[in-house]
Amino acid sequence: MENSNGVKTPHNQASNLVEKYIRIEHLPQIWCAGCSNGIIMRDIIQAIDNLGLNKEDTIIVSGIGCSSRAAGYLDFNTIHTTHGRALAFATGIKLANPKLEVIVITGDGDIAAIGGNHLIHAARRNIGLTIIVMNNNIYGMTGGQYSPTTPSAAVGTTAPYGNIDRTFDIANLAIGAGATYAARGSAYHVPQTIKMIQDGIKHQGFSIIDVISSCPTYFGRANKLGTPANMLKWQADNAVMISRAKTMTPAELKGKFVIGLLHEELLDEFTVSYQEVIRRATKIKGVHEYET
Repeated sequence: MENSNGVKTPHNQASNLVEKYIRIEHLPQIWCAGCSNGIIMRDIIQAIDNLGLNKEDTIIVSGIGCSSRAAGYLDFNTIHTTHGRALAFATGIKLANPKLEVIVITGDGDIAAIGGNHLIHAARRNIGLTIIVMNNNIYGMTGGQYSPTTPSAAVGTTAPYGNIDRTFDIANLAIGAGATYAARGSAYHVPQTIKMIQDGIKHQGFSIIDVISSCPTYFGRANKLGTPANMLKWQADNAVMISRAKTMTPAELKGKFVIGLLHEELLDEFTVSYQEVIRRATKIKGVHEYET
């Protein structure tokens, strides 16, 4: 619908996004009621729409897990890979055709546990991929086992008396490995998260956006966090913008999470350097220069 000024209403805008980017035949989706993954998937397609990306040149890659179901719903060239290997497949696609925009949708267990080694090496190479992590602190699809981001003392089916592991900070882990763009958003902070995804896609190099999601079925129930609305309110109450976080003490930040742009720098992107190696190799061997 349009209002009296001819402006499309948000509902109509959302409907247009569904018709344009969602495989309608795969609906209804199978995420649990109240799961934040649907919000984040909508943020991704809004960012893509805002940038005007060509669907034929945009590749969506996922691994295994609740988050990775998004690849089945999104009407792009998509690949639903094996557990933890999304970045390996995405790297191959990007190297085969650097002109493609390759976006990886993954979860905290998929990318930081079995896929952890792929994460650090893709970041180290600075290959031009955009990674969106639906970080819900739990293995939601396989029964509520604790994940690398489950908070200490939180309960999971494999930690019935409380998790004793320290948690991974996925964004800072990627920065330490060499990521040249790293940001954090949340399912509650929609406009900011859309903007960070857009900027990550535009960035020339490895980009990761760690988005705090919520799993009301396994994580929420086990830890008595209330309704899905309560879990989103927790995100609103405990997120701290990075500009403010810089003025806070560790004690003041305890129990909070920092959102915003965490790191950005410009370094040589991997496929550009790789094409230069090909040009040098073909010149030395006296064969025709490889054209992409």
